[in-house]
Amino acid sequence: MRLKILHTTTYHFETPVTYGLQQLRLIPKSRTGQNVLHWAMQIDGGNLETEFTDHNQNRVSLVSFDAHARAIVLSCEGEVETTDTAGVTGRHGGFAPLWFFQGPTDLTRPGTRLRALVRGLKEEAPDDLPRLHALSARIRAAMPYEIGLTLAETTAEEALEHGGGVCQDHAHVFIAAARLMGYPARYVSGYLMMNDRVHQDASHAWAEAYVDMLGWVGFDVSNGISPDPRYVRVATGRDYREAAPISGLRFGAGGEAMSIDIQVQQQ
Repeated sequence: MRLKILHTTTYHFETPVTYGLQQLRLIPKSRTGQNVLHWAMQIDGGNLETEFTDHNQNRVSLVSFDAHARAIVLSCEGEVETTDTAGVTGRHGGFAPLWFFQGPTDLTRPGTRLRALVRGLKEEAPDDLPRLHALSARIRAAMPYEIGLTLAETTAEEALEHGGGVCQDHAHVFIAAARLMGYPARYVSGYLMMNDRVHQDASHAWAEAYVDMLGWVGFDVSNGISPDPRYVRVATGRDYREAAPISGLRFGAGGEAMSIDIQVQQQ
């Protein structure tokens, strides 16, 4: 499948910004299941300072704001060819060892609710893949997709307490639960071609667990499936903070408004 992606993020500031620096993970890489045919990024209201590959093998861009900027627009456009791998992305790579993905983070630290969630799963499903799919189904039943219940900094345990959440929360709960059962697990940010719309106001997120003899396998709890050719992986990390499409800081009084427009279409 050949997918065309347009992604525009716009920030407007009430007062001029004294200084701003953003860290972008918006450049997908060719890897198992996807081949990046071309990709371009444009920055209006800022400057590309440097690019590097981080410990998760994500391509990271550092962008500074123009002096006294009142707005900054980040635009990406590209085409990616995808194939169906049943969610399997294969062997581990990068600078971080597998054990790095087994320990908890602030967003994925387990509590009593997460421990209760995984109870009995090993007996219910003795084999790895059925067990992880059963975990995904348990999460979806315990916390259906619902906007407005959680924030970007909501932890996996808090999301379970709320009884609902979005794809970021589903990924964090899956990661925390998989690690409790002994699997290395990580967060994936990227794109999903929707069947019922072209325009989206957010990128997508899902989780991957490492299974012996297979490698990394993806699980999209929000949609109840493993990723198929409609998915494009952009960045991975131990949790959202390590794979966030955009993060950063700015100095200057006044508020800001952000808008996102993402289009994913089959060519």
